[in-house]
Amino acid sequence: MPVLSDKLFFWLFQGSPDRILSLLDGLPADAAGYTFSAPVLKQREYRLDGLFLPPANRPYLPALILEAQMGPDPVFLRRLYAETARLLQQEPEITNWRVVVISPSRQLNFGPTEPVAEFLERRVSWVELQPECWSQGAADQSGATIPLFQRLLGLLLQPEEQIKASSSQLRQQAVGTAAEAELDDVIAAILVSAFQAAQSLRFAPWAESPSKTSPKARSTRRSWASALPKAKPAVRPEAKPAVKPVAKQKKLPSSPSACWRAAAAP
Repeated sequence: MPVLSDKLFFWLFQGSPDRILSLLDGLPADAAGYTFSAPVLKQREYRLDGLFLPPANRPYLPALILEAQMGPDPVFLRRLYAETARLLQQEPEITNWRVVVISPSRQLNFGPTEPVAEFLERRVSWVELQPECWSQGAADQSGATIPLFQRLLGLLLQPEEQIKASSSQLRQQAVGTAAEAELDDVIAAILVSAFQAAQSLRFAPWAESPSKTSPKARSTRRSWASALPKAKPAVRPEAKPAVKPVAKQKKLPSSPSACWRAAAAP
């Protein structure tokens, strides 16, 4: 299934950089205040999926270099090593750093590990999204508890018939946590990325241009919209009659969850 991972992860982390911290071990419990960017590496004009810089007053925290790789690529590991080295050459102030790879599984064909074995062992943290890694007691192969945000990202790999049930389960688990308020938008952004719903409407700055949508695709989106709670009807004051009626411009949805409902509308 094609996934627009670059735009998805940029949106997920642009407004909440500290989301990345829940996916990582070995950082202080109070690590926070990271800033996020997606710098372009010079010469090849290659844009990283993300760069998280710690607060200026906490230089002992590592910079985090993000790469999302959702499919096999036999030269990925070599490219990851090379682009990391290019970033460090370009940004000499970065001395303490880690690489974070978000992927369905590290067992995909990413190429031979021997040439970059030390780099992988000492510098790379894997965030694996395979559903079987977290659906059994929400624990990975090592027995560690999978963070809620990582299980949310696992929706990218869920088959169509499981999306609604999985979303409801995750929403129940988020009740009473800091993630509850933003959960609907996160789920909607993931669904938009996974099923390319942005093709039918000019949703928002992070979405694609609109194009024609087949009845089957719109029907599918209506089924995924049921994974989100129904939006409360807006209370609109009675408008005073205008002297000269003017055609209303179509208002863009204000959030990913609103975008998804708009895409699912008949």
